Amino acid sequence: MSLRNEIYKTLGFTYRNFIITRRNFFTIFETLFWPVIGLISVGLMSVYLELSKEQFAFILIGAVTLSILQVSQLDVAYVLLFDIWSKSVRYTFVTPISAWNMILGSWLFGVFRGFVAFLILFVASEVLFRVNILISLPWLLLFLFGVFLSAMIIGVITCSLLLIFGYRAEIFAWTLSAIFMLVCGIYYPVSMLPEVIRALSYAIPLTHFLEFYRGFYGFKTSFENPLLIGYMLSFFALAVLVALYLWAFERARRRGTITQFSE
Repeated sequence: MSLRNEIYKTLGFTYRNFIITRRNFFTIFETLFWPVIGLISVGLMSVYLELSKEQFAFILIGAVTLSILQVSQLDVAYVLLFDIWSKSVRYTFVTPISAWNMILGSWLFGVFRGFVAFLILFVASEVLFRVNILISLPWLLLFLFGVFLSAMIIGVITCSLLLIFGYRAEIFAWTLSAIFMLVCGIYYPVSMLPEVIRALSYAIPLTHFLEFYRGFYGFKTSFENPLLIGYMLSFFALAVLVALYLWAFERARRRGTITQFSE
């Protein structure tokens, strides 16, 4: 019965994000419009530069990954942002829910939105540019799940920063994925980055997931098993970040920040 209750609590946040998205045209816009615009932009640039088929795939995989990451991580950040914007944070936290209910529930809907975005971009890549980004379904699913874990990581960081710094931190919901784009080699191999930044990029799971999938197109990976490294780093990061989120919540409760969010 306890497990069933936890599942219901988690799915409650999934359903809440679904209802809010269904009623908000702009969140639907994030799933359908901007990912396609981004894909077309980098696709046309690649055509203009007359890139090889492999280089073209390298760029499009990066564009698709970035779009999925941005769409999925926003749902995790929205679980707290929606309450902040509606000034109802304290009403959510007085209910018998845990951090995992909020994070996992909102993330599940983010996975759904991210997968819808991927399907749209997959079709667009095939139809507009004749580039197939589906090499093997099992490997693709493992790659996408890794990207979704990276989205959860960004979302948890955003929620923690919101609890620590208040309204000023909401900008991170849109900027953190851009920082990941610069460091993780979305549009270029991380080997060309300065040594210090390259070391940072190797500490981020998304870097290894990208290298893993691009390996199917003939690009050399920095490590022997990037998929395994990516998952190990992801679960370690999530363990640390959830602990940070719990600490940030307790700190916000003691300092009255949660009450300020509701005024």
